[in-house]
Amino acid sequence: MRNALIALAITVLVAALMFLLLPDSAYLWVKAVHVFAVIAWMAGMLYLPRLFVYHADAEPGSVQSETFKVMERRLLKGIINPSMIATWVAGVWLAVSGGWLTGGDHWLHVKIFLVLILSGIHGMLTAATRRFAEDRNERPARSWRIINEVPAVLLIGIVILVVVKPF
Repeated sequence: MRNALIALAITVLVAALMFLLLPDSAYLWVKAVHVFAVIAWMAGMLYLPRLFVYHADAEPGSVQSETFKVMERRLLKGIINPSMIATWVAGVWLAVSGGWLTGGDHWLHVKIFLVLILSGIHGMLTAATRRFAEDRNERPARSWRIINEVPAVLLIGIVILVVVKPF
């Protein structure tokens, strides 16, 4: 919980600095950063549960299990967490600077809802990483295979909303 609060504080601070320091002409650059961050976040969100599939079958304390722990921690702390923060910061800046929040753009409200769900999945995977590190995983590999598909389904919905803007 402490780490989540720190991440939230960093996100708010960076977003505030962006609003103060970046001119509106930076919109396309921030959009590019947002796309890069989303790609990195999704790559990690698709890969981490796949690591859990294999880790769930590894004997606790084995060399294989210890290797998965290192891979999971580095993926989470080095890629997934920073890219989620960058996604949120750039996304909020884009929504406010582009005037998307004040119009009748209901597609954006649904998109934000789906991104909130994705952020909740992120939190769930963070907790699972901690449980795996403590050799306390309670889910079988099959469960992780199913969970692995959830971020992909959310991504499909988010991309359709952003590109098609159906409502």
